[in-house]
Parts: sequence; C-alpha cells; structure tokens
Amino acid sequence: MTPRLSLLSHAATPALRAASFPLDEELDARGITSAQKLAGRFGVPARVLSSPALRARQTVEALGLQAESEAMLAECDYGRWAGLAFEAVVGAEPEGLAAWTADPDACPHGGESVSNLIRRVGAWLDQLRVDGHVLAVTHASVMRAAVVHVLGADARMFWRIEAAPLAIADLRPSSRGWSLRLGG
Repeated sequence: MTPRLSLLSHAATPALRAASFPLDEELDARGITSAQKLAGRFGVPARVLSSPALRARQTVEALGLQAESEAMLAECDYGRWAGLAFEAVVGAEPEGLAAWTADPDACPHGGESVSNLIRRVGAWLDQLRVDGHVLAVTHASVMRAAVVHVLGADARMFWRIEAAPLAIADLRPSSRGWSLRLGG
C-alpha cells in the first residue's frame, strides 16, 4: 500500500457557521450528519490521529473510527480572540487584525502567529513516519499550514488557501519530502 497522510478538517460547529474564532466547541447536528456521510470513505486506515479538540474528536466518532490524540494537530491558538465573532474583532482591533493577516509573524491576539503555526505543523510532518494510510482529523488552519509547508511556499500564502469543513488534503511522503496529491 502506498504510504499516505489524509488530513481532514473537522465538521462544522456553531462558531464556524457564525464566523467566530473557535473555542473548544462541539459539532452541531448538521456537522455530525455531514461527517457521518463520510463514514467508510477512508476504508480502514492503518492509523487515525485527532486534534485534542472536542470538535475533531466528535468528527472521528461520527466517522465510526477511534483515534489517538495528537497535540501537534491542535487548532491555531487565537489568544484573546478565541470565542469572539470575526466582526467584533474587526470593530475592536482593526489594526491588529490587519497586521495578523498581512504579516505571518504578527501575533496581536497574544496567541500563535501564522509563522509559528506553520513551523509547528511542519515539524510534526517532518518527523511523522507513515506506514500505510494515516488519517488525521484536524482544523482548517492546520491543513493550510501543512500545505504551505509541503509546497515550501512563503508563509503569506497561508491566507490564499481555503479549507471548508470536512475538506481533505492528501499528502504523500517520498525521498524528496512531502507532495500534495489532488483528486477524489
């Protein structure tokens, strides 16, 4: 079997639907139903990993799988913005939000910068040994960081990558490093 890593973003939550920076919230009923529709899509992976976040663990459960918790798959730390609606941050800290989205090293919320997120996810990928198919249920921010790392792209490209709930990124290890595989 060809070694591969499938990154799956968790299903939708009320905070995601409300355009809020996430806390450790649970999936909503539509999110659970959507994840359940993917059950069986990944066959029987050799290994299943999950972000420690409740929404990721519930996505794994909705898929009918069991996973090992992996701290390196945790959501970006949004610091004091966690739990706030995006519009509230726009109104309260427009300069901070503008800096954060323009400069990957900026960290106006006191949490984790985009650059630090990319380094964390890249370090995890670089040490990960894949034997068979590994499924990792995580967050859109982690998937975007992984794609930036795999492609060796500038960290500013992070914001040009979109990952919807239940999006899948398929990565393949090789002697040259990771590659991104597109397809169904």
